[in-house]
Amino acid sequence: MSRRIFLRGLGGACVAAPFLGSIAERTVKAEPAAPPRRLIVMYTHYGCITTRFFPQKSHGPLTAADLEPTTLKHLAPYVDKLLMPRGIRAMNEWTAAMDRGQGNDRHLQVNASFFTCHPVTPNSDDPFSFAQETKFNARPTGPSLDHVIARQLSPDGEPLFMRVGNFLDGSLTAISYSAPVTPYPGLGAPAAILAKLTGLFTDPLPSPDTYRAIRGKSIIDLVRDDLDTLARFDMSQADRHKLEAWKALLHDTVTIVASGQCTTSLATALGATQDNVDLASTTPSGEDVLTRRISGSLDGADLYSNLAVLAAACNANPVIVLKYPPNYVFRGLGMTIESATLSHRLGDAARGTCIPGVIDMLLTIDDYHARKLAHLVAQLSRIDEGDGTLLDNSAVVWFQDVSDGCARNLNNLPIVQVGSAGGYFKTGWAVNVEDGSPDLTTGNSEIVCGEGATNVVDMVTQSSGTDPSLANAPINKYYCNLMNALGVKAGADGFPAPGGSAPVTHFGMYDRTEDFIGGGINPPTIHDPGEFAALRATS
Repeated sequence: MSRRIFLRGLGGACVAAPFLGSIAERTVKAEPAAPPRRLIVMYTHYGCITTRFFPQKSHGPLTAADLEPTTLKHLAPYVDKLLMPRGIRAMNEWTAAMDRGQGNDRHLQVNASFFTCHPVTPNSDDPFSFAQETKFNARPTGPSLDHVIARQLSPDGEPLFMRVGNFLDGSLTAISYSAPVTPYPGLGAPAAILAKLTGLFTDPLPSPDTYRAIRGKSIIDLVRDDLDTLARFDMSQADRHKLEAWKALLHDTVTIVASGQCTTSLATALGATQDNVDLASTTPSGEDVLTRRISGSLDGADLYSNLAVLAAACNANPVIVLKYPPNYVFRGLGMTIESATLSHRLGDAARGTCIPGVIDMLLTIDDYHARKLAHLVAQLSRIDEGDGTLLDNSAVVWFQDVSDGCARNLNNLPIVQVGSAGGYFKTGWAVNVEDGSPDLTTGNSEIVCGEGATNVVDMVTQSSGTDPSLANAPINKYYCNLMNALGVKAGADGFPAPGGSAPVTHFGMYDRTEDFIGGGINPPTIHDPGEFAALRATS
């Protein structure tokens, strides 16, 4: 018998032999571990044309027919996995009269407070001031949701935060904060993200077998030839039974311990290859990063989504964020004007005449974002995990910084969730968490610049938004839902805390946008603690 056969075959069997009984007992008695739960966030800027975005039904079971007339028609195949929390308000709305938030900036304070539910500092009480410190350099006074969750659940205490298109955010559009007034840049280069996920592009691996194991080969595959050689030797029937039992036990144990999903073959199937990430790093003149075709039907944004899917399959991080860029020119969609200007329907002035065809351009951008979400969902749904799929064990949530991009209102927020996070959430429903009414308004986005509508835009009056008396349930409660679904724990006060043991019932500094006026001069108050019970599968 060769030394190689002995070391890799018989040697392995002999080493394993003393432990076979205990392994077998654990294998028989152990229940399969529940698949991990994940939060995958897609965040886009400048809201949407709400009148085309929302289904008419705001509370009740959804069907594909409900989605077909809307921007969300691309999600019709997944309607049974869909959850639309309706009637929710985000925090710290900018208004000209400063009656619903701080007076810093209509972009800065909305984005900075979106996932922190904290005011920004330094404060401004002048909504039209251009002071550098308050309009451009203010920061929130608390950490953002992604970091609060990651601090308890992520391997290194940080989320996997990806800047789609590799654009750096300034203070006006940053959303991730690792600590008070501390912005978190995350990762932007696809090659850096892929290397972080797989580890296959670092130093040479210690042995060919280890390399093959990382690439998806099970242990039984690595030693199969040697075990078959051992089986051809003359041996007693008892020894032969032991050898076969050892092979079967090893196979069963590997199946239980290893998911077998985090493989280079999966990365290749997702297009997450070195060639593609290299292609995504260089964009020819005249093309835009997001819509540029990388490989086949895969565009630049899809590549980031597929990296997020790979991260989920590898269980690399339970908190994954796909942050789309602001102030973007979608040249691949036929645009020549950047997205912020389009959302305002005109130039930088607060009043003026509509850009010709602006509603159609905004609908094209909305449709693109909806297709990107549908692509992400489709990839997650194709990967089996436990008794379901990767999608079933995730909450994939599309957040938009505002509701209508012109009014920049934060009530009646367009939120779309796909996936139940392992059965925690109700799916196949629109749920009006404010009052359960099935006919909540879809907003007034086409009251200006639409066909037959006025061509004069007035962003100060917020006429294209939703009546501020409607749809004001605090987003803080939905964040509590998401944290509890993932297993985040709170201290005795209900706020998330490492080492806690209670459900999360409180998040942020305030849960009423009016409390943000003055920038932290009001006592920290959560008026409506707890999560939205109506969103739970078992409510």
